[in-house]
Amino acid sequence: MIMAITNNKLTKEQYAENFSDIHPPFESYNAALVDANRCLFCYDAPCMKSCPTGIDVPKFIKQIVSENIKGSAHTIFSSNILGAGCSKVCPVEKLCEGACVYNLMEEEAIPIARLQRYSTEAALENKWQLFKRKASTGKKVAVIGAGPAGLSCAHTLSREGVDVTIYEKESKGGGLMTYGIAAYKVTPQFCEDEVNYILSIGGIEIKYNQELGKTISLAELQKNYDAVYVAIGVGLARQLEIPGEQLNGVHDAITFIHDLRSNDFSSIAVGDKVAVIGMGMTAIDAATQAKRLGAKEVTLVYRRTEAEKPCTDVELDIAKLDGCKIIWLAAPKEIIGANGKVTQLICSVMKLGDADISGRRSPIDTRETFTLDVDMVIKAAGQMPFQKLINENKLQNTNGKIQINASATNVKGIFAGGDCVNGGKEVVDAVQAGKEGAASIIRYLSER
Repeated sequence: MIMAITNNKLTKEQYAENFSDIHPPFESYNAALVDANRCLFCYDAPCMKSCPTGIDVPKFIKQIVSENIKGSAHTIFSSNILGAGCSKVCPVEKLCEGACVYNLMEEEAIPIARLQRYSTEAALENKWQLFKRKASTGKKVAVIGAGPAGLSCAHTLSREGVDVTIYEKESKGGGLMTYGIAAYKVTPQFCEDEVNYILSIGGIEIKYNQELGKTISLAELQKNYDAVYVAIGVGLARQLEIPGEQLNGVHDAITFIHDLRSNDFSSIAVGDKVAVIGMGMTAIDAATQAKRLGAKEVTLVYRRTEAEKPCTDVELDIAKLDGCKIIWLAAPKEIIGANGKVTQLICSVMKLGDADISGRRSPIDTRETFTLDVDMVIKAAGQMPFQKLINENKLQNTNGKIQINASATNVKGIFAGGDCVNGGKEVVDAVQAGKEGAASIIRYLSER
């Protein structure tokens, strides 16, 4: 059996088909209207309560019904300036759509995300400027990170007349949206359009290829700005800590997805038989994209049962439909190689014991093993905060997660939010954190 990690496994047409939009938009206003008219416009709507940014869902859907698409987009963006991106990547099945009252009637929920996409994409395509920036206050704020939290904070501040400079380590903005999500959910062009739309309000400058601890320092920013908002996210892949982890063919999911999002699909090398370790959203994205790049077999290995999986049922179904195999109650034990390259993955058979501190039952090694023939292993066992960087800047933290009080850190004038605080949640949570951070910064500036 010959296995190889190679690129260019598929034709240009196959790549285009495999990475096309997985959730196509409404084709016409009338198509959107059919679903919008099903909304019951609930009083004290549960869909609105379940949205971390508090989008007034009944209102924006009602505006679609009344053909006020611009007003609908304004309602969405007033709560979530990344509402266009969130309409594509939010796990709505456990948020707004999961809370829809139609679920209690055993009927299909209102497709809230698709309706949200209809309004917000119209705003991006037509470049509707729905917000007017207040006159400049003369105050300057530095934001570290042009991801969802940083962009949300910057836009909220700019609306209030605060001048914002964002320092971003990558060559493009968008953070997780641009570099960390499956390409069939959001395209790089869409992410660029969304960032440009957010910047179009004015008063926001992004300086790219600027990384905290390398090209910029927190002390320097403190001197030059009235306040600083830290939104550096998380991005260090958790290691497996097993023998063979350094062999050629072992990759971390963060880098794998980053490279895929940054280059032509045909240039990304993938194995014939791939094992993905983990069952979170990143693991699913890595597995499905490996399959869509041309891998013949992709196997997800997870140490707990399906009942404990961190990904949603919708995401798992995508992996299943793509032909990915799943092995529950298994954990990587050792990676075997030949001539420095991966050839096999030895896994331990696990069983569930008592619940851990999080309430989930802990996996226990049964000491039984089995072997998978693989030529590529993708590690997606979680992400870690930039603990060393945070400690170097003397920011109080818990295992690398920055501790805040109303978005303020232990250092005066330094605020933080998003994944670097919560450890890694959804894009919509980061957007809300950015709004809250901006509100705290505005109070701080007014008190000064």
